[in-house]
Amino acid sequence: MSERAQDPTELFDVLTAEGQPTGHAKKRADVHRDGDWHASIHVWVFGIDRGGPYLAFQRRGRFKDTLPLKLDATVGGHLRSGETAEQAMREVQEEIGRSVTIGELLPVGIRLGVSEDVPGIIDREIQHVFLWRVDEPLSVFAPNPDELDSLVQIPLDDVLAIFGEGIVAADALELCAGSAILTPTLITRSEFAAGIDRYPYRVAIAASNALRGDRYVSI
Repeated sequence: MSERAQDPTELFDVLTAEGQPTGHAKKRADVHRDGDWHASIHVWVFGIDRGGPYLAFQRRGRFKDTLPLKLDATVGGHLRSGETAEQAMREVQEEIGRSVTIGELLPVGIRLGVSEDVPGIIDREIQHVFLWRVDEPLSVFAPNPDELDSLVQIPLDDVLAIFGEGIVAADALELCAGSAILTPTLITRSEFAAGIDRYPYRVAIAASNALRGDRYVSI
């Protein structure tokens, strides 16, 4: 297994389920083995392109220790030991090749994310979730092949329909890591890292509300 995008010895602060620090730090591999709560950021790119409103997903790298090749938040990264969510925005540049400050983002809440899809790995994250409006095509980004497989741009209405109306597939555009060309693709519901809470659906609703100019937006 490649460890280019994840260091099993990287230290994470162990948290309580309420997000409070326990005062202990452990290696990434040990945190995932023991099911410790730890913090991460999720940055979701959304906006209006020539084709209309969209939501962007990353296709997770094939060598990730959890949910490989699943469609997930545009950018996702763990907080290193002692790091703040603002400092963790380094992940945006590392993953998709464009920097952003926390002040440019819309915070939309905190999610408790749990994954046990891989035997021997219990991933329990306290995810700080943000929306980033970018009214441009995904080709303005440069996905890092060491971090993710591709970026996928899906019409916002289709994300809502997949999870709200039960359609099984939608047309999308995909930007493979190392490429500058968007190519048409068909996305099926089974490809999403959705979780029991239909996380992408909640994010799509929040993005729709933000585009409408709502004062309060939350997942």
